[in-house]
Amino acid sequence: MAVDRPTEKKSDVPAGLWTRCDPCGATVYSKDLAENLHVCPECGFHQRVDARTRTEQLVDPGSFEEYWADLVSTDPLKFKDRITYKDRLKKAQQATGERDAIVAGKAYIRGRPVVLAVMNPAFIMASMGSVVGEKITSAIELAADENLPVVIVTASGGARMQEGMVSLVQMAKTSAAVAKLDDAGGLYIVVATDPTTAGVAASFASLGDVIIAEPAAMMGFAGPRVIANTIKSELPEGFQTAEFMLEHGFVDRIVARLDLRKEIARIIDYCGK
Repeated sequence: MAVDRPTEKKSDVPAGLWTRCDPCGATVYSKDLAENLHVCPECGFHQRVDARTRTEQLVDPGSFEEYWADLVSTDPLKFKDRITYKDRLKKAQQATGERDAIVAGKAYIRGRPVVLAVMNPAFIMASMGSVVGEKITSAIELAADENLPVVIVTASGGARMQEGMVSLVQMAKTSAAVAKLDDAGGLYIVVATDPTTAGVAASFASLGDVIIAEPAAMMGFAGPRVIANTIKSELPEGFQTAEFMLEHGFVDRIVARLDLRKEIARIIDYCGK
């Protein structure tokens, strides 16, 4: 005999209307969260945001002019792990609407002209392959040529292993570009967000004239578990957080997201750029 089952009542609440903050468990109205620049109003946790959202948060409205938008990664190693690298790229492109893990160009921040590059943690964890390295290098070179300050927002899991040595040489390539900018007397501001790690942390992310970090952002080369297992020792409390890095001289200041535009403009004015 057939058994009548209670009909499951569908919720009338639209998907995405509310967002749960993982650290504190608060449920926040998504519109309010966006207006607060994706910082939890309850605990102050800075959520990760994609490159377009970050760019909109930083620049004067309508001022961003994108450069090098047509660059795409190739597959030099014909790499395959669980899926092929080509398929992984295609999935990331479809999910994000971006060609690769960085957006770069020229913009104004509170009326100050800048060259801006923003990494996208939603695209293969903003790992640095040939396209990321090329855009970072091109942005720095453009800033040197036009005597503009360059602002780079970092958020990366490190070098993109699917591109092998092609990825690793981007560390040297971007660092060499920073050296040329320094020789030209240019200003380089790094905004380190969660996470800034591995090959990115070991290259251009650590070479800024001024390094700003968002609160509680993870920064460092290897992960804390790897380090602890290697040195067979317990790590200090707060190890690899922005606050720990500030205390040990790797970061110049910690700035909340709501204050970033003002702080970047202040640094540019102070440096006479």
